[in-house]
Amino acid sequence: MARNDALKAAIVAAGLSFADLAERCDVDAKTVQRWVSRGRVPHPRSRVRVAEVLGEDVGVLWPEMIRRAVKVGSDRELLGVYPRRADLPQSVFRDAIGRASSRLWFGGYTSYFLWLEMPGVSATLEAKASAGADLRFLLGDPDSPVTAERERIEATPLTLSTRIAMTRAELSKVGTVIPVRFSTRHLAMSVWVFDEEAIVATHIGAGLGQDSVTLHLRRCQDGGAFDRYVEHFESLWTDGKPAPRH
Repeated sequence: MARNDALKAAIVAAGLSFADLAERCDVDAKTVQRWVSRGRVPHPRSRVRVAEVLGEDVGVLWPEMIRRAVKVGSDRELLGVYPRRADLPQSVFRDAIGRASSRLWFGGYTSYFLWLEMPGVSATLEAKASAGADLRFLLGDPDSPVTAERERIEATPLTLSTRIAMTRAELSKVGTVIPVRFSTRHLAMSVWVFDEEAIVATHIGAGLGQDSVTLHLRRCQDGGAFDRYVEHFESLWTDGKPAPRH
């Protein structure tokens, strides 16, 4: 593979050594060496961190990623694929929520990670709802046998039903009523829709939600992948049952 001269130049310009960059990005110095000498492309989270440290755009350091993103086929709505939801930069969710003005549909089985990873999200949701945006939370049914079986498989102390309850408790603190419905049909796939963007996570084996393969999409066409996922959410929402008031 060709060496990455742009990355090397940026490291030199920042007055850093490979070891300095490795320390700031929490990787091994040999990893940085491979990024430069062998042209290896880092993990998405590492790319973002390197760009922040060096004060450069990701597209400047790894222009091939931009070229790959310029698509003309049926997959042109796909902005990114991440092996785990935990690999998705927190800025993707944060920025998508911040940009949305007409609809914010949360179709995660618990979606509790929002409050763990995004300080101030409750205030943001309240502001969006007050401005007239369509906010919806489709959560798993905590009392369903489907939920109980998944809890057995995951075998984690912080159970699904507990996380659902915690999300509902956080929503109750928002200064406006946000509709909440229960469903168990989205246990294996979570869909979050923010205006013309969507984040989709598909569960893998016994892994938790953070272990799910995750897609980031932006609508580009009628009847494309984005529209199909929106249809999926709408179907589950229609069939879901309203959550009882706290």
